[in-house]
Amino acid sequence: MSIKAVVFDAYGTLYDIQSVAEITEDAFPGYGELITQVWRIKQLEYTWLRSLMRRYQDFAVVTRDSLTYTLRMLGLAYEDDAFERIIDKYLHLDLYPDATAALVALKPRQLAILSNGSPDMLNALVRNSGLDALLDATISVDDKKIFKPSPEAYELIDEMLGTRPSEVLFVSSNPWDAAGAKSFGLKVAWIERVTPEAMALACVENEVVAPLTMFRAIRTQMDELGFAPDHRIRALSELPGIA
Repeated sequence: MSIKAVVFDAYGTLYDIQSVAEITEDAFPGYGELITQVWRIKQLEYTWLRSLMRRYQDFAVVTRDSLTYTLRMLGLAYEDDAFERIIDKYLHLDLYPDATAALVALKPRQLAILSNGSPDMLNALVRNSGLDALLDATISVDDKKIFKPSPEAYELIDEMLGTRPSEVLFVSSNPWDAAGAKSFGLKVAWIERVTPEAMALACVENEVVAPLTMFRAIRTQMDELGFAPDHRIRALSELPGIA
């Protein structure tokens, strides 16, 4: 069956979450990379914990709480304006360089984002990056009050776009998200931006494993959950060849 819609994760897939590191380093010299990685790890962990606890708070709250945890854990004092400056970067994340061209090449298929992000966060991010001119829908899990990879979150694709799972190609660089989408029944393309070979080399070349290397080791390799993606790609630019 042909693909009628291509649906993207936002954070880490279309938008480079590592682009916050410049802001965190400016606010806390010498700690920028460490803050960035711990923040992201706790941000994801809080989405899973809140889903399991059935204590939903939207992604804006989760993002703030996980940054507060990170700064407290590292013993870093901060002014409110520095905190807000870091948070604001999530509304202005850098697009991956090949994102816009890939979306243009995928038309006339329906194009959408399905993200854990709150509606206000996502709408601002999409508008600020110019993707609002290309996307047919920006879908937030907030409508279900539960985060990915819950099946209820992926149900929103059919509800918003009117497509069956077999007609959708879901694209994510997050292994847990790719596994969740495949478990739900979607066709999945996983963006393998960090290969095991690159991981092994990074570990061998450093006597002490850097925060970014550790983050990649635990967040960018495919998980052993029994659900393999249909496609493994290295960049968004490969999508027109498989969709």
